[in-house]
Amino acid sequence: MEKIFKHKADSEVLISQLMLPNNSNFSGKIHGGFILSLMDQIAFACASKHSGNYCVTASVNTVDFLSPIEVGELVTLKASINYVGSSSMEVGIRVDSENIRTGERKHCNSSYFIMVAKDEFGHTTKIPGIVLESDDDIRRFLKSVKRQEQKSAKKNQMSEINFHSQEYLDQLKDYNVKIL
Repeated sequence: MEKIFKHKADSEVLISQLMLPNNSNFSGKIHGGFILSLMDQIAFACASKHSGNYCVTASVNTVDFLSPIEVGELVTLKASINYVGSSSMEVGIRVDSENIRTGERKHCNSSYFIMVAKDEFGHTTKIPGIVLESDDDIRRFLKSVKRQEQKSAKKNQMSEINFHSQEYLDQLKDYNVKIL
């Protein structure tokens, strides 16, 4: 069976949406949960386009809200595939907002969603590989690999089996904690 590869551009998704008052929180800014919902939707669309299958969110790596989004701004989300495994892929998402009166733009968020392709029976299924066409594509792919390695190392280091709190107590002295 010949391996299939897709170009990154084949699965990129770009959406824009006007931010309305009903999407705001108590401080009048757009609610972070609303933005996360949009990010999950675009990650699904991007991953599904790449894989040709229904996809589910397996994890979200680092969501940093860099700038608040105001009611009335136009928010644009761009999603593209950074990494592919056998059935999973990392979707990189960038969120920008624009004040449509002044034209001022700001970067509000970047995040990485791990999505898994599922077949019609709900089982994981193989996905196409990705064609890396530029230095930026290679950098993004390798950064994704590093994120996954770091996550795995952290998980193993702090696993219940390997964790001994006595080894870490001295590291807690500068934190706002009381140990009983």
